[in-house]
Amino acid sequence: MGIILVYDITDEKSFENIQNWMKSIKENASAGVERLLLGNKCDMEVKRKVQREQAEKLAREHGIRFFETSAKSSLNVDEAFSSLARDILLKSSRRSGNSNKATPTTDLKSCEKKSSTKCSLG
Repeated sequence: MGIILVYDITDEKSFENIQNWMKSIKENASAGVERLLLGNKCDMEVKRKVQREQAEKLAREHGIRFFETSAKSSLNVDEAFSSLARDILLKSSRRSGNSNKATPTTDLKSCEKKSSTKCSLG
């Protein structure tokens, strides 16, 4: 129901491979599968090779959410997974004909950008 595409912000090749993964998803995954783009290792800003704007543009082109995360420090990891889960729940409730009902009551934190973080939420 959901696919997370992860690239390493310190490795341009990993970002370039995202296009191949997008194509593979389009060809092989279920129609309408939720996707999420993650730029990992945002704790390594000094070694950054992929600019945030590049990833934001790619995410916009594919109509998906984008987050920068750090698996090492857990920065934005919960927010990214919660965002994907929320999107899946909302899409699922719409598919089952519950579009007139309230959104799911599952307690998922909102994905607001924290002013203390260096990584971005999209």
